[in-house]
Amino acid sequence: MTLFEQDITIPALAIFIIGLAIIGVIIFYYIKKRHYTSASIKYSDLQIVRRSARSGRQRFRFLLLILRLLAVAALVIAFARPQSGTENREVSTEGIDIMLVLDVSGSMKAEDFKPQNRLYVAKEEIKKFVQKRTSDRIGLVVFSKSSFTQCPLTLDYGVLLTFLDQVRFGMIEDGTAIGMALANGVNRLRETPAKSKIIILLTDGVNNSGQIDPLTAATIAKTMNVKIYTIGVGRPGNAMYPVDDPIFGKRYVYMPNEIDEKTLQEIADKTGGKYFRARSEKELEQIYDEIDKLEKTEIKVNEYVQYRELFSLFVFWGLGFLVLEMVLSQTVFRKIP
Repeated sequence: MTLFEQDITIPALAIFIIGLAIIGVIIFYYIKKRHYTSASIKYSDLQIVRRSARSGRQRFRFLLLILRLLAVAALVIAFARPQSGTENREVSTEGIDIMLVLDVSGSMKAEDFKPQNRLYVAKEEIKKFVQKRTSDRIGLVVFSKSSFTQCPLTLDYGVLLTFLDQVRFGMIEDGTAIGMALANGVNRLRETPAKSKIIILLTDGVNNSGQIDPLTAATIAKTMNVKIYTIGVGRPGNAMYPVDDPIFGKRYVYMPNEIDEKTLQEIADKTGGKYFRARSEKELEQIYDEIDKLEKTEIKVNEYVQYRELFSLFVFWGLGFLVLEMVLSQTVFRKIP
């Protein structure tokens, strides 16, 4: 980026003040000379002089004063040592690798976060979270009875959000394999060079599928220096679930929430993370905001500015104005005393 930068120091400020004083004296002298020091001759009748129009030279003689002021201004700026500089900025970041582990089981259809179901609300809040990050690699694992990587770690957030939009119910056989999902996420993070690796697990159920226990997966994560934040979603008590009845069509039934908060708390404690409970869409938004603040990326910025002296340029313009004023005053605008 090119910029004009003037270092206002005390000597430079003093030069500006002196320059302004000189310009003020020149204007004052011009006005005084024009009104008070002009020679006068008495005539018996001035009607002829008053009827005569002013010539072009008389009307534009003020240009001499403007040229002189421009010359003084340019020379004052030159002595103040103006500089232009090119700024170079070097940014180095230490990104975080983040795996988002999302429950897509049938219980996520519960519509206690009205008017949408839990999965819809979770996807929207995850989008907001992703859009706040700038230099972190983020991936997505979805799970139900089994789990798979919907999107590997990437800096291309557009691709990640596209894969997130494609997440839907029924893409995996129903169930809740929390341990398998965590193991899948840890596997994606174990060989990455990032100094900080985290998993954000969102679920509303109890582990009832898979060959790996959630706490065992948490132990593996700890050995791999992976921190796990766990989020349990759902209002306390019963929640309305939509059911497609082949005879009566879509209807709602009340079913109890079964969040295994004890296990989610232990997973977070074991890996140095934190457990959150989201009872509403607003709370879920606040949770992702808090995780965003807890896991800030370190950014180092070094700035270098290369200056170029502009002294000679303003001296050239100043002398140019001065010479032009002198030439015009002795030719075009020459006045006989």
